Amino acid sequence: MPKLRVGVLMGGKSIEKEVSFNSGRTICDHLDTTRYSIVPLYQNSLGTVYILPWHFLHRGKTNDFEHRLETEAQKIIWDELRDHVDFIYIAMHGRYAEDGILQGTLELLGIPYLGSSRLASALCMDKTKIKTVLASHGIATPRDVTLDASHAQTITTTHAQVIAQLKKKNIPLPWIIKPRNEGSSIGITVVRDEKELAPAVHKACMVQPGNPQAVLIEEYLIGMEFSCITLVDYKTNTLMPLTPTEIVPDPGTEFFDYDQKYMPGRAMKYTPPRCSQETIQKIHDTCIKIMRALDIQTISRIDGFVTQDGAIIIVDPNTFSGMAPSSFVFREAAEMNMSHTQLINHLIETDIHRYRIPTTFTKSEQKRNAMKKKLRIGVLLGGASHEREISLESGRNVTYKLSPEKYEITPIFVTTENKLYRISQSQLVRNSTAEITAALQKEQQITWQSLPEQFDFIFNGLHGGAGENGSVQGMLEMLGMPYNGSSVCASALCMDKHKTVDFLRASGFATPTQILLEKQAWRTHPKSQLEKIIKTIPAPYIIKPFDDGCSVMVSKAKTVQELSAAIDALFKTEKDAALIEEFVVGMELTVGVIGNESARALPPSHAVTQSAILSIEEKFLPGAGENQTPAPLPAATLKLVQATMERVFKAVGCCGYARIDCFYQTAQQSPTNQERVVVLEINTLPGLTPATCIFHQAAEIGLKPMDFIDRIIELGLQAHHTQQPATPHPNKKATRIST
Repeated sequence: MPKLRVGVLMGGKSIEKEVSFNSGRTICDHLDTTRYSIVPLYQNSLGTVYILPWHFLHRGKTNDFEHRLETEAQKIIWDELRDHVDFIYIAMHGRYAEDGILQGTLELLGIPYLGSSRLASALCMDKTKIKTVLASHGIATPRDVTLDASHAQTITTTHAQVIAQLKKKNIPLPWIIKPRNEGSSIGITVVRDEKELAPAVHKACMVQPGNPQAVLIEEYLIGMEFSCITLVDYKTNTLMPLTPTEIVPDPGTEFFDYDQKYMPGRAMKYTPPRCSQETIQKIHDTCIKIMRALDIQTISRIDGFVTQDGAIIIVDPNTFSGMAPSSFVFREAAEMNMSHTQLINHLIETDIHRYRIPTTFTKSEQKRNAMKKKLRIGVLLGGASHEREISLESGRNVTYKLSPEKYEITPIFVTTENKLYRISQSQLVRNSTAEITAALQKEQQITWQSLPEQFDFIFNGLHGGAGENGSVQGMLEMLGMPYNGSSVCASALCMDKHKTVDFLRASGFATPTQILLEKQAWRTHPKSQLEKIIKTIPAPYIIKPFDDGCSVMVSKAKTVQELSAAIDALFKTEKDAALIEEFVVGMELTVGVIGNESARALPPSHAVTQSAILSIEEKFLPGAGENQTPAPLPAATLKLVQATMERVFKAVGCCGYARIDCFYQTAQQSPTNQERVVVLEINTLPGLTPATCIFHQAAEIGLKPMDFIDRIIELGLQAHHTQQPATPHPNKKATRIST
């Protein structure tokens, strides 16, 4: 029997399309390809639907590829959709996706889809109507005043009347102002003064330019904020509320905003919540009541508050949940020891059962797959550096993308003291390293010495510090453990940005002018040090640590005063030295390189930044950054850049893979009056987060992320297998990989 063709529909016409794209990518990454044939589908903001080429799937932002869809993607009309798919996994959010419009479209076409029907979807998307329905079932919601779109637009003239309405309903300041039909905390403002009301209402009304909408003015709730996922157990026809999550917004913020929802390491989340079992049961009972009252199918995510007097107030019932790798649905499913793939399979199986679609995976096939010999891989993540949150994202992503058919995978959390802990699914999906650290148990700790007994290969997902500077590499080589990436010498050299530049300059490569400034010298002789910098490097200046990545503590100074202030700020940290570098004019590029003795540079990416320095948000927050891959340069120039990166990779002795940052200068921009490539730095363990640009580049040559990670492992086995000890550990399995 052929596999079920599952169309994963992402993007869309709403302002949540970036979140949707992130969800769609996660679903495609974790769908069980032994059972389903995946068809990525993308709808642009104009409503056109395309079969999305796989090499676009792992971009960080939809703008990275939308302009190429017309020439590189297959456009389809709704009437033809059934020719390409048997089932639609809806990964879109917001308008036209969660409000019944898409559901109605698919029902008209006779295509089964994941989740609730038109009515439940439409009701949950309308924040005003849903309150009326919930109230009729005895479910409490926040008190509010709703302004229709025309009244919201004229709030400046009706301000006094609106204030009077709020007082009449006994809704005191502060107020929550939100659009009636949006999600992801988009357009929300907390108002603490009546003078702030009009601009906040206007912002919410016009959050989607050209499409004004009604606005809610709600009471500000105080208590424990929670989110709770409920699944359907189709085998027993019962509802399964998962362990709720308590949400604690970042200090200094007033609500759980967009950045905190999607930026790695933001906000604190506790699963299970820090409350009594009785309160958890009340949340579960309320979620079940809402599911039944609204006839929500397959899955729900119910957001609310437990007030100080123990009441459950529902803020937002959702018929979908975001599916970013660390979102609530995966976090709570992990409490039941469900992996991402198991959870996604469960959701599809639920609706396959509801639609009575024949299954395509036999028990004998399942048994054969279970008997296959697998390579035991330990994935290191976390660590002690400033980049530990990104390392968590990278290591988690690698863990999820390693095929369970080929590998036996164990995530290993590295603490800030470089201690090792085997962690569970529940811990792996936590939002931050602080949350994982708090959940660690003594019995989970393992030693470095024990790694060869437990694993055949270590995948190092650490960034910065000991994970990338040769220390971890030294330990693994001492233990005879194969691992990914470069060896001690290349790792140690590339971690020191100043020494790397000196080495590359001596090797004949163009590099920026730099000065390494010691903290002690700055504190004792600031004037002479400043004069030395000014004499050597023309303004503007780049100030950064010499041994950190991910845009940590990087700044740009245009004047001597700004330069001095930036140096002072950096030296208020634990750093003992600062790198002062010339600002290079040209096109900033980043280029992945793979290989061992024979290196291949991937198509370069051009990072488009909104400010002088590429921020960490632009690198990792969904929808915040833009990468153009391949970079918009002539073919001959791209070849020049790639050839230069291959020579750099080999000159420093990198292995496996690396990402090299550089600038391309035209003859007019270059001080030599000839085009050239100026090398900035080499990352020997580049980020492997879901939307990282090295995945974009690999996809351009036909390598999907799972294939790319497989290749990294193969290269690691090739490069480091000779480090095996003369007498292998008795418990270690002999593993052979053909490469």
